Amino acid sequence: MTTAPTVVDALSLGAAVLDDLVVATARDTHGAISRRAHAVVGRGLGPAGRPAEVLHRGITGVVYGAVGISLRGASAGLARLAESGAGPALEEGPRGRFVNAAVNGLIGEELRRDRPRLAIEMGVRREGRDVPLTPEGVAAAFPEATGRLVVFLHGLCENEDYWRRHRDRVGATYGERLAARGWTPVYLRANTGLPLRENGVVLASLMQRLVDAWPSEVGRIALVGHSLGGLVLRASSAVVAEGAAPAPWTRLVSDVVTLGTPHLGSWFAVGADHASRALARAPEVAAFGRIIDRQAPGIHDLIEGLAEDVPPLPHARYRLVTATLTRSPRHPVARAVGDLLVTPRSAAGRDRWGTELFPGAEVLHLGRTDHFGLLNHPEVHTALDRWLASPPVAGGGTGRAGP
Repeated sequence: MTTAPTVVDALSLGAAVLDDLVVATARDTHGAISRRAHAVVGRGLGPAGRPAEVLHRGITGVVYGAVGISLRGASAGLARLAESGAGPALEEGPRGRFVNAAVNGLIGEELRRDRPRLAIEMGVRREGRDVPLTPEGVAAAFPEATGRLVVFLHGLCENEDYWRRHRDRVGATYGERLAARGWTPVYLRANTGLPLRENGVVLASLMQRLVDAWPSEVGRIALVGHSLGGLVLRASSAVVAEGAAPAPWTRLVSDVVTLGTPHLGSWFAVGADHASRALARAPEVAAFGRIIDRQAPGIHDLIEGLAEDVPPLPHARYRLVTATLTRSPRHPVARAVGDLLVTPRSAAGRDRWGTELFPGAEVLHLGRTDHFGLLNHPEVHTALDRWLASPPVAGGGTGRAGP
């Protein structure tokens, strides 16, 4: 088991990133431009231009090599220092948790492989710490536990603290408001840089362990996901449907609410993928394409989202919240960029041919709102009150929202 990461771990990673991305990108770009320039000069001067080219390559090789060796040495030294436990804990404050969540979202799989101390493991969170999923640990974390759980899962590069965004403006978080109505809010944190289906497997297991350890009998579960979090919630259902994880907890799910979730993919992720391919064609900018292409599997999964092979839970009601920068979702800008990251069609699970991933689901559109404006939005507050006040579908159902 790895110990908690420290600020020194983050500094070690920073030095490695400077070498691997910044210095390597500058070196490769410089080299490509230099080769093209010397090729042009060579056509005019012939062999006379060769000495200048050799001298230039030698000098730049020494400079970039010295900088790279220094950064790699610093990274290795800081890593050894971090292993001794030196330095303050990275996640003691919200800023450190923010940085760690963002880095995990960008290169989460790479961290798990090369720097496991910095890799986030999915867990239930309370006051910035993981909750042990034992009867004693859960009872201590939730002293006022009820039989109705509303589970919140954040989006890409986020953590559980994001559910507090805009609280100062609206006066309460979604969880706080629902707690006043008899629900117990449960916040999860995940390594959003891992593949969707892998996170789905982990979530399915975690939810069953949470239900088994809950202080009282669980009678109802509502799932709320922001952005990528909604896809992970769906992926966990697919895992259960495929028989790869125990299923009892899913029978308790009455409602699934997704906020700006790219069910059919994100135009931003698609654009980044196209950009990396385009840049790779030109040696002078190919290094920048490699930076984009280095993104974690969790980001690659946003290119297509999750389609028909991940069906909705048959007895749960699905509520889909979309947002656009413009008032109307039919505006050309809204159709193109949606809430800056996700288009309304994708967030509603409706493709251009009219196929719906969630037939009959209730869709709430919010105009003049961006992707992060969906967190603690007044209209979502009102909608959650109404949606979760409704009794669950008696005797199962169709997975479609009621009237």
